[in-house]
Amino acid sequence: MKASCFINGEWVEPLGDKLVDNLNPADPDDLIQQFKPAGAREVGLAINAAKSAFERWKNTPAPARGRLLLKAVEISHRRAEEIAGVMTREQGKVYPEALGEVKKGINLLEYYAGAGFRLEGQSLPSESQDCFTYTIRRPLGVVGLITPWNFPWAIPVWKAAPALVAGNTVVFKPAELTPGTAALMVEILEEAGLPAGVLNMVAGKGSVTGEAILNHPDIKAVSFTGSNEIGQHVISTCASQMKKVTCELGGKNALIIMEDADVDAAITATAVGAFGSTGQRCTATSRLLVHRSLREQVMVKLKNAAKGFVPGQNVGPSVDSKQYKTVLDYIEIGKKEAQIVLGGKPINQKGYFIEPTIFDDVSSDCRIFQEEIFGPVLCVSYFDTFEEALKLANNSKFGLAGSLFTKDMSQVLRYAEMLEAGMVHVNEPTIGGEAQLPFGGVKATGYGDREMCEDGINFFTETKTVFLNYSGSGDRSMVR
Repeated sequence: MKASCFINGEWVEPLGDKLVDNLNPADPDDLIQQFKPAGAREVGLAINAAKSAFERWKNTPAPARGRLLLKAVEISHRRAEEIAGVMTREQGKVYPEALGEVKKGINLLEYYAGAGFRLEGQSLPSESQDCFTYTIRRPLGVVGLITPWNFPWAIPVWKAAPALVAGNTVVFKPAELTPGTAALMVEILEEAGLPAGVLNMVAGKGSVTGEAILNHPDIKAVSFTGSNEIGQHVISTCASQMKKVTCELGGKNALIIMEDADVDAAITATAVGAFGSTGQRCTATSRLLVHRSLREQVMVKLKNAAKGFVPGQNVGPSVDSKQYKTVLDYIEIGKKEAQIVLGGKPINQKGYFIEPTIFDDVSSDCRIFQEEIFGPVLCVSYFDTFEEALKLANNSKFGLAGSLFTKDMSQVLRYAEMLEAGMVHVNEPTIGGEAQLPFGGVKATGYGDREMCEDGINFFTETKTVFLNYSGSGDRSMVR
């Protein structure tokens, strides 16, 4: 990373003497870099640059904006291994998972490159004679993007790409823990030909850099992904200023194994969802609900599957010392609430590694059942009927994703209708999303528009309704 800020087409060193250490969570003695965090001054410069660039970018034909993203696709393919390598060292994600995230981001760039030809409005009939009515979608202006550390490439892409192809200019604040991966996205879009000022990056603390974005009068909308605590603050701050806002927050996703399920497939899906990416996914499987008749069979296979996830080999560390401590604290809470049957200990390595951990027979009133841990920790509970399983799955303030393993199509359809979640999986893991499909949740998980697909475009645009009276009479007296 050349510097922590990219403003008006140039890498800029912020003022001040304070330095932030960017550490490798697999080996905290490995100092990747030090950088000066952006403050209110740099945010103001970035917003001014974006504001100056808006008119030109807005008036660039949408297909031309899309072709620029297509060029970024080509560059990203060429630099995919570089991006994955930086992500692995900076965020701790194991290399195959990092490379998978890079490919997902490329898919999103491909999708939104084509969206430049699909910025659709509607033609609708008018009640008035000789009047042609239609709608168009127009960009909002300067928008703020605030992204987390757990997907430091894919989430910035799925926010920036729709914002840019829709004609907005962007001020982007990546997570303080992963500025290097974010800087690569900016470099790639710059190399693809993005005009100066259209995309600006300011890396720094949320309490300083993020606050400056939220409270600047020229920011027209904010897209945020992160914790519920910060998300509530983002929502209230934007609401008080009448700014458009969307937030993607926590998750506590449940996978249900019915008595007729393919148990081996369900266990594979559970283990990948619970322990892959160190459980640091909002779509992670953190609750497993098992039909009581399968209790012994599932537990034996689940333990064997979990032992296949080896920290330091195919499982990465917690992202930093703070998250590491949070996970270990929850494990101690869980020991007082339920029976721990596997793991639960830190690994004797330099990095922030924790064993895959399973708690058995967890009651729904336990904190580890209800609260997001964001680590390789799985809670197992039992039920006797489908209705009981659904009630347990819905017994959460969150509502992002869920999965049901069964061969009973009646239960599948009831589950799809009645699960309180934004994304429903059947006979597959709770994790995952695709560029052409909406991503997001309900209840405490999501606020505002969904992300990805056309929903991502819709958030970054406003609808304008046009009444065109082609007879010139101007008479609308008969319209109610």
